[in-house]
Amino acid sequence: MSSNTTSMTGCRVMDRTFNTTLTQVELSVTASVVSMTVGILSNTLALFILVKAYRRFRLKSKASFLLFASGLVVTDLLGHLINGSLVLYVYRSHKDWTVFDPQHILCGFFGASMVFFGLSPVLLGSVMAVERCIGVTCPLFHSTALTSHHMKKLLGLTWLLALLVATLPILARRPYQIQHSRSWCFFPLGEACDWLDLFFPLLFSVLGLLALFTSILCNTVTGVVLLRSKLRRDRHCKGTSHHFEMICQLLAIMSVSCVCWGPFLVTIILRSTRDHDQHTEMRMLLAVRMATWNQILDPWVYILLRKAVLKKLFSVAANLCSPPFRALYRWNCSTLKGSMHTTASLNRPTCFSTESHNVPDSTGRATSHT
Repeated sequence: MSSNTTSMTGCRVMDRTFNTTLTQVELSVTASVVSMTVGILSNTLALFILVKAYRRFRLKSKASFLLFASGLVVTDLLGHLINGSLVLYVYRSHKDWTVFDPQHILCGFFGASMVFFGLSPVLLGSVMAVERCIGVTCPLFHSTALTSHHMKKLLGLTWLLALLVATLPILARRPYQIQHSRSWCFFPLGEACDWLDLFFPLLFSVLGLLALFTSILCNTVTGVVLLRSKLRRDRHCKGTSHHFEMICQLLAIMSVSCVCWGPFLVTIILRSTRDHDQHTEMRMLLAVRMATWNQILDPWVYILLRKAVLKKLFSVAANLCSPPFRALYRWNCSTLKGSMHTTASLNRPTCFSTESHNVPDSTGRATSHT
């Protein structure tokens, strides 16, 4: 009787464990499907908005920003399609890698895809921040030296750098490794056999953190320059309206990247240089899931933080805040309304005050000439 009771108790424990594991797998699959679907729809909508805006501003300084933004959204869209499909296939195969990937080919492709689509958005965000900083601080150099042809080359080089980092382990014959959850592949983390096993994950993390630091620095400089131009009522600042729109989008992209990718990049460094346990594995999995939200939130930056939406936000804020903020709202609305005419020529003043004594009487001059 005691042996039968023990065996039945063991069976119940095994059943309970199996049911719990099955429930976790079902939740993971459901979360992956929802994340993949929302990401694809969001990036498709954002890409439609950006392509439409790029055609409108094709010959203006905003075209460079829209080019990189479109490249970022395309990268996020492909990341959802490829990585999401691989995750669903792994779960559908019950994460039995020895059956569906005996040659370790799929794991290598999965790991390289994770690195490429993880590093590319962070690098593109930093390049966009540098490009906007140059456009605000050195507009003449930006309009003459940084042509559309150069911007397309820079976009290709950014993708090439991320691809090089992703393929380095394969070229060095350091294959990607199945991680603890058995649902994804990445660099070998933990006990390093030699310096290469430590070099590759550190290279990925250092490049990502350096890109985030560059974004923070350049966006800070750009914001300070725009704020000083507004406070001094600088008549020679060019394209203040679309600069304001782009700096809002860049700040949102930077915030999303820092929140989503920061913990993952730091966790990789800690995981590579220190001993790890079960809690470290759980933190690593949580950090990966946070990083995947970057590709979902990025497109909503371009969907929500547009000129029309910003005008409505300032309108609501102006009704809730003090009169000084209402003056700031009127100034921003005037610049946002004139965004289509601010970059007609380099010598045309486009940053002006809304006060009547500062506005030139262009109508009177036109009438007198007539």
